[in-house]
Amino acid sequence: MDRLTENRIVLVTRRTRFEELIAKFNTSSQAKFYIEHLGADFAEYEDEHVLYQQQREACIASLARLGKVSEIERSFLPNYVFRPDDIVVVMGQDGTVANTLKYLLGQPCLGVNPDPSRWDGVLLPFAVADLQEVLPLVFAGNASLKQITFAKATLNTGETLLAVNDFFIGPASHTSARYQISQHGRCERQSSSGVIVSTGLGSTGWLKSILTGALGITRAVQPESGGSAAWNPLPWDHPELVFSVREPFPSRSSEAGLLFGQVSAAAPVILVSEMAGQGVIFSDGIEKDFLPFNNGTQATITVMPNAGTLVVR
Repeated sequence: MDRLTENRIVLVTRRTRFEELIAKFNTSSQAKFYIEHLGADFAEYEDEHVLYQQQREACIASLARLGKVSEIERSFLPNYVFRPDDIVVVMGQDGTVANTLKYLLGQPCLGVNPDPSRWDGVLLPFAVADLQEVLPLVFAGNASLKQITFAKATLNTGETLLAVNDFFIGPASHTSARYQISQHGRCERQSSSGVIVSTGLGSTGWLKSILTGALGITRAVQPESGGSAAWNPLPWDHPELVFSVREPFPSRSSEAGLLFGQVSAAAPVILVSEMAGQGVIFSDGIEKDFLPFNNGTQATITVMPNAGTLVVR
């Protein structure tokens, strides 16, 4: 069979909710009993699983006509070694694409939506049927590409963590985060439920939720402020990040002035933990993949422009 590329095509897949239930309850019947006991329809999980597997098999068959395919389940991404010339195809949801981008070094990443009726697919612009047309363009260097800005956290311990969507910096449990935050020579000691630092890509997610809530509260408390304001998400390649402090609590020992702003390469935001334990920094909603952020640990959050490459229409 004549291949269009000798470069490896890496297909990143994810376990379906059905598979996660089987892993938890060992058998389909036990999983069904659990789901139906809660009043949910187990058939929905089965149908979703069947469709995903059908799309996965069709995707592998399509990719195999173009080049050598290597499949990896997303939980193995932290230990997978991508080659510089790999071409990466991700069968979503959106979060799978974001999670994959974090482990790449500029290799083109293409998102495939296995179920458009179920997933919005902001990062999944392609269907399996599109692969035969779009991948040859990627091979030839003629595909439409979008550069993605990342965020980077660097600790004074030498540890680092990247974020495609956002960082959460705060307590692992429902307690108050205590820390010092500084930027542009200004420093405050704060108590809050944590700090979110978002990229342009992530500005349609958690940050949008936070700011939409804040704007709604402002309109309710101060009707004279008007009701037309809304948060406009940033471009995916925006050269700055946005930080927002969640639920700040002003007191005799904590301030609430440095709450929102832009983060750039020239103006990082620096946080020093004052939490005796349970302090964490995690990215993109993956709570299990975190950096400890406890008393005395300093985190410098800065921007990494053009760190990811996404194939778009």
